[in-house]
Amino acid sequence: MTIDEQLAFLRKGVVEIIREEDLRAKLEQSARTGRPLRVKLGADPTAPDIHLGHAVVLRKLRAFQELGHTVIFLIGDFTGLIGDPSGKSATRPQLTRAEINANAETYRQQIFKLLDPAKTEIRFNSEWTDKLGAEGFIRLAAHVTVKQILERDDFQKRLAEEKPIALHELMYSLVQAYDSVALEADVELGGTDQKFNLLMARNLQREYGQAAQVCVIMPLLEGTDGVQKMSKSLGNYIGINEPPFEIFGKVMSISDEMMWRYYELCTDLRVEEINSLRAQARAGERNPRDLKVDLAKRIVADFHSAADAQAAEDEFNRVFKRKEAPEEIEARDVAAGTYKLPRLLVETALAPSVAEARRLIEQGGVRVGGERRTRADDEIALQAGQELLVQVGKRRFLRVRGV
Repeated sequence: MTIDEQLAFLRKGVVEIIREEDLRAKLEQSARTGRPLRVKLGADPTAPDIHLGHAVVLRKLRAFQELGHTVIFLIGDFTGLIGDPSGKSATRPQLTRAEINANAETYRQQIFKLLDPAKTEIRFNSEWTDKLGAEGFIRLAAHVTVKQILERDDFQKRLAEEKPIALHELMYSLVQAYDSVALEADVELGGTDQKFNLLMARNLQREYGQAAQVCVIMPLLEGTDGVQKMSKSLGNYIGINEPPFEIFGKVMSISDEMMWRYYELCTDLRVEEINSLRAQARAGERNPRDLKVDLAKRIVADFHSAADAQAAEDEFNRVFKRKEAPEEIEARDVAAGTYKLPRLLVETALAPSVAEARRLIEQGGVRVGGERRTRADDEIALQAGQELLVQVGKRRFLRVRGV
């Protein structure tokens, strides 16, 4: 590709490049010298699962990889202990080193669904932060002012609302910025919520006599509700490790308009190809449902296989066109006894919390033994050896067995 073609390829889906003229210069220098750019993406392993929202930035990392550059997936095992305050209205609970390490291992397994493992550097920021020591941290802190840190919107909002800011949170941006210094990053990727942290790294690199990295800022993908940012806590996420049928069904549940957002951020189709599909849909030449099926199959194939994608479509048609239960339904054992329905959903991992379970029930999204349940105070008696078919929403089925 020419430099212009490379920039067009990298620009797809991007909110902002700071600065694009710097990226052009770095690409030109790379072409002249043969030295690939060092492109960094950091992630704090604060939860075990990666979802499609995270994969938006991973896809951009893969785009740099396809152009021959060195990509670095940085696992923030140290910064994860602090907790990123970005977008948070309160201090986050701190995780233990054991929790961080367990989550980090799952990240290593999941990212290679998109990245080429032979061409990916996996690094942990504890490699350099653990070595800084007390004196090193004091010298690092001398490179930034309190005013600079407090300029971030999250802290300004908390101060205005008289909410506390813990001292360790003030250190987060600085420590993350130091990662770019340690790795001598040419480019760093991140979502719009990471802009402050990425810009901090540019400033710190200059303080250490390095060329400032280019910041490639990606949008935050809306979840299946089409409104809120994709989040496991909100229950609107599509996990890349979920079964093919689950991923397929969740993609099919998004609105026709939101489908185009997913085409742009969750597939490798070029902008021109997506625009052509949109024009065909508007002209009545393609049914939006068929286009959504194609989208769902592309996403399933990315994280599983083409055969799994076809099987998921067949299963989806069987369940929703012919109103049949899935052929294969997961079974889970729970202690025999009497359960309030919300508690049973939480015990079987069909809902992340009692509050979410109550919402699902009251909205008519829960069936037990084929019967719709709409009262959150219903009690379910489960005897040893008894099995119940529980359905949540249109796609989630579970055989619950009493033991």
